[in-house]
Parts: sequence; structure tokens; C-alpha cells
Amino acid sequence: MKRILVIEDEKNLSRFIELELKYEGYDVGLSYDGREGLEKALNGEWDIILLDLMLPGLNGLEVCRRIRQLKNTPILMITARDSVMDRVSGLDSGADDYIVKPFAIEELLARLRAVFRRGINEEAGSGQTSFQYRDLVVHKESRQVFKHEQEIEVTKREYDLLIAFLENLNIVLTREVLLNKVWGYDTEVETNVVDVYVRYLRNKIDAPDEESYIQTVRGTGYVMRT
Repeated sequence: MKRILVIEDEKNLSRFIELELKYEGYDVGLSYDGREGLEKALNGEWDIILLDLMLPGLNGLEVCRRIRQLKNTPILMITARDSVMDRVSGLDSGADDYIVKPFAIEELLARLRAVFRRGINEEAGSGQTSFQYRDLVVHKESRQVFKHEQEIEVTKREYDLLIAFLENLNIVLTREVLLNKVWGYDTEVETNVVDVYVRYLRNKIDAPDEESYIQTVRGTGYVMRT
């Protein structure tokens, strides 16, 4: 039985989510406060965490960051805020997906299934694999990125984006394809978030006097060319 921690200060919504998830066969824990939720997240074993953005005690972004420092538990962020930058902030802090209130329980269940599917696929493909492109070396099993033998710190989302390019060298990837590969088919994130993360990644791996690793194909998307 999969265990889900719900960190949400709206008690009526929390109770509703709890009842629906239990009906679907999940084991559910609840927390109505950011600090208490963080403690439960770190001290318990959970298959996924549903995390509200606006919480008393400690906001959801900070809770997410602190969890990510110690654990890789999938995090689905729940919020009433729907701007692109709110979504980017949530995803950049380490969340795996994002759902906006109000939402139908069917949508929530679909997103949970999508996150669980991604986890299964990652486990199935977790061989000792490394990629080398120009002077970049990426060790897939340890999720490490090196340039000129110096490690580059990247976020989970930046790493997944880099892997998408490395696994598809010389193939032009549209923003929609990248969105599906990195954020998942069920996400509601707009395609311009891809542009934001390509810029983040370029800032970390490109040098001012070098051609960018990631080429822009106007009107289409991006590509890494050998």
C-alpha cells in the first residue's frame, strides 16, 4: 500500500483528499502546518507528498527545499496561485508536479498515477550509464554533471532536461515534447517554462566564448547537435 502525506492547512480540503485517497486504497497522513509537515516528511517513509504552497509556520517552498536536501520523495505541490512564476518557483524548489486549486479529485488521482509511473520507469532504467558530449560528462546513476572534470550543480529539473537532450542528440525537440519528457504528460505547466529552464541550464554549462551546447531552432524548439 502506497503511503501519501498531505500537508495542507485547509482542514476541509485535507479531510476530503484523505477520504478520497483512502477510498482508492492509499495510506494517508495529514499535517496542517509547515513545520509539523516537514518533520513528518523527514521522519516518515512516504511514497509521495502533497504539499500546499501557502502554509502557516513554514511556507511550502521552504518545506520543499528542506525535504529535497535530505530526501528524493516525489512532491506534488498544491496551490491556489496560478502564475507562471509561482509554478516555476514551486518546480525549481524541487517539486515533481503542480496542481492548481480548485481541482477535481480525478485530476489529482491522474497526477499521482503519473508520478508513480515516472518512478517505476526511472527504477527500470537505472543502469550504470554515462553520457559524454563535447566536454560535458553526465553520470546517470549518480545524477552528476561534470565539465572539464569540475562538477556542476544542477537542480533535478535542469538535470532531467539535460538528459532529454543527451538521449536525443541531433533530434530537434519541440517545447511540447520537452514538457512531456521532463514535466510529464499530465502537467498543466505552460510551454514557456521550458524556455526558462533552458536558460537556467545554459547559464550553468555554457562559457561566454563558446558555442552554446543547446541550439535554438526558431519556431520549433531546441537541439543538441554533434
